Amino acid sequence: MTVRLSPLRFPTALLLALILAFCMTLIPAITHAATIKDFVGSYEGEAEVMVDGVPQKRDMSVTIAPTKEGFKLSWTSATHREDGRIKEKSYSIGFVPSARDNIYQSAMKTNLFGKATPLDPLQGEPFVWARIEGDTFSVFSLFIDPAGDYEMQEFHRTLAPGGLDLLFRRVREGTIEREIRTLLRRKD
Repeated sequence: MTVRLSPLRFPTALLLALILAFCMTLIPAITHAATIKDFVGSYEGEAEVMVDGVPQKRDMSVTIAPTKEGFKLSWTSATHREDGRIKEKSYSIGFVPSARDNIYQSAMKTNLFGKATPLDPLQGEPFVWARIEGDTFSVFSLFIDPAGDYEMQEFHRTLAPGGLDLLFRRVREGTIEREIRTLLRRKD
């Protein structure tokens, strides 16, 4: 018995199979829109940073924890000096959802009505916000100095096997002054 396909059925079936195959390749991209829950946890790592041509070891840790209205981000950076001293800086900022999807405003002070709000960069305070784009959680800090020049600090934390890939940039007047990359390993 010979099976004959009509000229219209074979191309239509092939076209449908190709469309189905294409749609199947999109499913992982569509279903993997990260939320802050994907980043919650404690992480630590280390990096070597060049300061005035001298390499310095830097230990880094970050904790991302849910709060009643958003989340809290806490991080520490410890720099090991050549003379054996360790200089440690720690920060902690609360964030709440903004009116825009996947963008969070910092909640660093309370206004007259008891609402948590960002600081004012025109008063010399950092203006801080966060966003989630794909599998990357980014935090931006804008500083305006007394002369009106600006500095941006960017922390991009991307989901990776075993932790977060960190990319830190300090940008002054559009020029990258420092860039640090490392893996922050999940502690919990």
